[in-house]
Amino acid sequence: METELLGFSKNRPMGLILPSLYSELQGDALKGIVEELKQVPYLDEIVIGLDRANEQEYRQALEFFSVLPQHHRVLWNDGPRLKALDAKLQKLDLAPKELGKGRNVWYCMGYTLASDKTEAVALHDCDITTYDRELLARLIYPVANPRFSYEFCKGYYARVANGRINGRVSRLLVSPLLSALKKTVGHTDYLNYMGSFRYPLAGEFSFRRDVLNDIRIPSDWGLEIGVLSEMHRNYASNRLCQVDIADNYDHKHQNLSLDDDQDGLSKMSIDIAKALFRKLATQGVVFSHEAFRSLKATYYRMALDIVETCHNDAIMNGLTLDIHEEEKAVEMFAENIIKAGEVFFTSPMEKPFIPSWNRVISAVPDIFEQLVAAVEADTEEFNQR
Repeated sequence: METELLGFSKNRPMGLILPSLYSELQGDALKGIVEELKQVPYLDEIVIGLDRANEQEYRQALEFFSVLPQHHRVLWNDGPRLKALDAKLQKLDLAPKELGKGRNVWYCMGYTLASDKTEAVALHDCDITTYDRELLARLIYPVANPRFSYEFCKGYYARVANGRINGRVSRLLVSPLLSALKKTVGHTDYLNYMGSFRYPLAGEFSFRRDVLNDIRIPSDWGLEIGVLSEMHRNYASNRLCQVDIADNYDHKHQNLSLDDDQDGLSKMSIDIAKALFRKLATQGVVFSHEAFRSLKATYYRMALDIVETCHNDAIMNGLTLDIHEEEKAVEMFAENIIKAGEVFFTSPMEKPFIPSWNRVISAVPDIFEQLVAAVEADTEEFNQR
């Protein structure tokens, strides 16, 4: 497959986006990912978005990624140059409204468009502890192969590791919530589409370059749901695919955060529910307080059934699953469906999506030149010391 990809890259150059926190540079997962990427022969560019880093940490990041043989750039999102650029866009109401993975990915997408070095682009997280470069090859192959017509590919994989069934948010929130929405709102093409993805919250996907121009994504934990929603809006389903990219996959696990709905899986669940509600609203679905109460009750019953099913799966396959912990998560997710509904009602003027890069270019025609200049200036200044 790598040999084929190397051949494809002559006419369809390929890139990779890595949204990263500085803290991930200190873990074993990203070190392993970089070691694998060093052996990848077909990538023309790697764009790393670096969040939560001061100057010294940015210098360390430049050194950390310097071992990559591919052309690569580290976007210092917290540096004065990129913050100044962000402030310009904020004044025009064109910048992400909050910090988070979505904001990081959005700027990486902008830089990928600005550098104009690639035609097929993959994106994956930096906390994958079981990373193998085959994951990247399988992920990017459908959009890199010129004989395929796919514009977008979504990765999926089994979430089992260390004798446990993982993937709580997908299993216990997204799957039963989509089923509950079908019961309360009715079957829609969008809900059936979302339900067709085997792992909708996977952070691994790939695009043809032109997709990046007009995609509008959330800046919070709704990123993955937002990307799938945009692909549904912009493309026919026969231009989209999903692919099994790993036999074994594990990554850093978020805390449940039962007592703090601004952290961990609690915040993630609220952001995901909001993303789904807002998408349905754009399709004419009318929500009410009564509708959200009914949705919560329907979801809760369906989610408890899934806990039982997963427990049976665990027994059949020699795995462990803590029913008490699973049901605590379901109870929290049910409460957060109501909280997401309250945000939906109380912030009707909120703009949930970051503007597309097409719109930004329309307002600031030289934005790409400014972005590239800022990144190059950072690289040159801090690589010399």
